[in-house]
Amino acid sequence: MQIDPLTQANATTIANDWHYPGAYAFYDMTADPEDYAELLSAQQRGDRYYQVVTATGHLFGFFVIDSTEEAGVVEVGLGMVPAHTGRGQGEKFVREVLSFVRERNAPREIILDVAAFNQRAQIVYQRLGFRVVREHSQATNGAVFPFVEMRWRAADH
Repeated sequence: MQIDPLTQANATTIANDWHYPGAYAFYDMTADPEDYAELLSAQQRGDRYYQVVTATGHLFGFFVIDSTEEAGVVEVGLGMVPAHTGRGQGEKFVREVLSFVRERNAPREIILDVAAFNQRAQIVYQRLGFRVVREHSQATNGAVFPFVEMRWRAADH
């Protein structure tokens, strides 16, 4: 897999064409107008968004790296092409993303904020060394939903 800055063409594809089945439609970019607008705006994306492309040149996923108020701590948001979710490919994808984040940012900790219902993702993240540190409510998609904050600590690895 190759990681590069997210192109406008791929941002548009993710925003408009990626639709997840069932409860996972929660992650459709069109479900949250603010996330949708940020993804489509090169200015708002800045240099924080990346694409993950297969060796055959197909878009596989994307991620964003956000700094936090905590020194040495970054938050990562990510998404995979809907057709690849639930097929055992998440761990390899997340491993690639985390390797890139660790090399580029050398963080002391990495945060993933996961919708509480998404047990599938939480299991993958736990396999990669993330631990649940708190549950909280978060406003998104026009309402407030339960989320789980998971953290990976460099000191533990």
